Amino acid sequence: MVQQPELQENSSIRSTQRVLRSLSTYRWTSLGALVSLLLLTLANALTPQLFRWGIDEGITQKNLQIVLHSAAWLVLAAIARGVFNFGQSYLAEAASQGVAYDLRNKIFSKIQNLSFSYHDQAQTSQLLTRVTSDIEQIRTFVGTSLIQVVGSIVTLVSISVVLLVMNWQLALITLTAVPLEGWLMARFITGNNNLFRQVQEQLSDLNAVLQENLLGIRVVKAFVRESTERSRYTSMNDGLVRANMKTINAIHNTFPFLFLLSNLVTLAVFAYGGAQVIGGRFSIGELVAFNSYLALILQPILLIGFAAPAIAQAAASAERVYEVVDAEVEIRDRPGAVPFTTCGGRITFENVSFRYPGATSETLKQVSFETKPNELIAVLGMTGSGKSTIMNLIPRFYDVTKGAVRIDGRDVKSFTLKSLRSRIGIVFQETTLFSGTIRENIAYAKPDATLEEVIEVAKTAQMHDFITELPDGYETIVGERGVGLSGGQKQRIAIARTLLTDYSILILDDSTSAVDAKTAAQIQTELDNLMHHKACTTFVVAQRISTVKNADRIFLMDKGRLVAQGTHEELMQNSPLYGVILESQVKQKEKNDPQLA
Repeated sequence: MVQQPELQENSSIRSTQRVLRSLSTYRWTSLGALVSLLLLTLANALTPQLFRWGIDEGITQKNLQIVLHSAAWLVLAAIARGVFNFGQSYLAEAASQGVAYDLRNKIFSKIQNLSFSYHDQAQTSQLLTRVTSDIEQIRTFVGTSLIQVVGSIVTLVSISVVLLVMNWQLALITLTAVPLEGWLMARFITGNNNLFRQVQEQLSDLNAVLQENLLGIRVVKAFVRESTERSRYTSMNDGLVRANMKTINAIHNTFPFLFLLSNLVTLAVFAYGGAQVIGGRFSIGELVAFNSYLALILQPILLIGFAAPAIAQAAASAERVYEVVDAEVEIRDRPGAVPFTTCGGRITFENVSFRYPGATSETLKQVSFETKPNELIAVLGMTGSGKSTIMNLIPRFYDVTKGAVRIDGRDVKSFTLKSLRSRIGIVFQETTLFSGTIRENIAYAKPDATLEEVIEVAKTAQMHDFITELPDGYETIVGERGVGLSGGQKQRIAIARTLLTDYSILILDDSTSAVDAKTAAQIQTELDNLMHHKACTTFVVAQRISTVKNADRIFLMDKGRLVAQGTHEELMQNSPLYGVILESQVKQKEKNDPQLA
């Protein structure tokens, strides 16, 4: 049986390989970086030979012309090294930016396509960290660490050949350190991969606390919990520091040995090479060149060592990124799915049961009903009775656990998702606005809508008069999450946004809960006209008595079951639970408006 650490290690290796394969998209840029790298290696290899030539043939022989020629060639070699070094760095960075660009787009597109069930269980902070910090780690690896490692390997091989040709005895002394240092590096990378993954997870947890506080700052202040939240953030921050310090300790447990080996090799070459120069078997110029090559052959190992932490972090980050990229999309078009074009108005639930992913009990249990064309259905029930869940199953935000949801006799799974959802207008209970103007928010689902169309739906949502009183009217910028607008104003913009869509089925999930009774009545009057003229069927998750009374039929939900259905009068006579719910609403209404008491 494969142990868990081995599985994680193999997964990290496969993820790193996928990152490397993604460079094929930028093959010419990558090839340019590689060619520049090879030319840089050649320039580096020639430089010590120019020193040897200048010393042995110029300085030793007191030939000034050779000295000047060698100096001139050294200047040209220095310029070439600068040009090729810039070329390989620039091209490698260009390729890395391209890989990061593709990964960001890929993970964002995947997040857009992932089902609600995934987002229900995934932390937003984790996704943010993967799109930002993890991809940046991968970009650094491709743009810097990878070129360092490839360059180091090329340099190591080429310089080793040169050393063996120059003096095989000294070369053997030098090269004995290479496998030892390589083993230390391999041990460091494989032994600390989980540690670097832990650092990224700690960073995600820290971001989670930060995000919660940014979104819930009003709640924090209202309950005077600043010190508690500060302590919680500090505790998470301490955990991140401890994880980072573990990586520092891992580096300190490896790199001193690398430096020690390098120093010992330098000492051995100096002693043995010096003896050969004294014995006349080696020239001073050759010893100087050999020492220059010694720095070149030890430098790659150190560069690989310095790149090792970044490689380990990038491997862990790549694994985390591809976890999202490879996540299964549970709700998708079935083979042979057809567009949803017309709606007769017959929506059927056949013995539908549903359980949310990770839940221990069913939210809906054997729910069955069928609507009639142009019918207004009010769905009523206590909190947690399954009202919103019914609304989520019609546009296939989730798929049923058992049973079937049909429109005009066809299973909703037989329609393409895009066509199905584009013909269903939804106003959610929780209003979400986007950064931009009020007009852009209303026209979110129909960006090419004319101003006249936007004004028409704004009037229906009882928002036009308020908007025209603003200095910039419909071009007024909406702050982050709609800051600057009241809850009722945001809700009315959301209603207008939905009314502008080309819907056949209209779903209002408690859509007027944040507006006053007078405005709600005005909105309701306008919606009634739209419901009967445009929508083939309308569902309203109802909280207001007026909405319930106007409904053609009322579905009464209790603990995930459809316990009763009928008109207001029928349920008043036949359902004690309906009477209890209405009575609680009457009391709440009288509490909010004492004049009604």
